Amino acid sequence: MLRMDAIDQRIVAQLVKDARSSYAEIGKAVSLSAPAVKRRVDRLLEAGVLKGFTAVVNPEALGWGTEAFVEVFCDSNVSPDRIRQRLEPLPEVVAAYTVSGAADAIVHLRAANIHHLEDALERLRAVDMVSRTISTVVLSTLLERLPAPEPQ
Repeated sequence: MLRMDAIDQRIVAQLVKDARSSYAEIGKAVSLSAPAVKRRVDRLLEAGVLKGFTAVVNPEALGWGTEAFVEVFCDSNVSPDRIRQRLEPLPEVVAAYTVSGAADAIVHLRAANIHHLEDALERLRAVDMVSRTISTVVLSTLLERLPAPEPQ
């Protein structure tokens, strides 16, 4: 992984704050020319520090306002790759993580409503390797932020 210097970190912080900023605007904020910022952004993309640029959409606006976090327990020792393969076909799974502790994975589900969520949970529980689940339905989001480098 590329080692970022303080200027790279400031560029990334600016992009996290507003990914639509022009290279000239970023350059002004970090005291570089627009072409120098572009070269650094290209290098950060090539190194995998920046994964891309995307629009962040409110899931409720798309009709997916119900969400839950589900602890998934598997029948036996199951590889993370196999867990991922079994979860990928479920469109309600928006993220999945291997974790320490008793559960084998934590799954983040999004659904249109509580009935849709119940259906998604039933399909998750029907996956061949899943022995049981523990679900926590989200009532409200208190804090959600994108990762950004600490300023030096």
